Amino acid sequence: MQKLHVRGDPKLKNTGGKQYSMVVGRFQPFHDGHKWLVNECIKEGKNVLICIRDCKTDEKNPFTSQEVEANIKKDLWQLIGQERVKVMIIPDIESVNFGRGVGYDIIEHIPPDEIASISATDIRNKLKQKDN
Repeated sequence: MQKLHVRGDPKLKNTGGKQYSMVVGRFQPFHDGHKWLVNECIKEGKNVLICIRDCKTDEKNPFTSQEVEANIKKDLWQLIGQERVKVMIIPDIESVNFGRGVGYDIIEHIPPDEIASISATDIRNKLKQKDN
């Protein structure tokens, strides 16, 4: 499988301030697959903005956005303290759209099999069994 990397217009890149690579998700819960993605960006020398989709709680989203935010901040406190990672809650989204000439890249990170096989659904089911 080929990695998707749509390059932004270099003339529009911000050269003056701190920039972040955005990672958007529900993080229900935040797990090793999510950490792998954050660490891939960090290894490339990038800062990371984690955007938590503000979803209503239900069977697939048992944690509130605030609980997710607290869990991520607890897990990544060192990177947050170094200002390598920021975490924020955003409105729920239905798509990510971009036009030509944007000043940022769109990059797909393809995880190794042991990371790709991580299932948040399995993790949630184990958490339910643990609670019972």
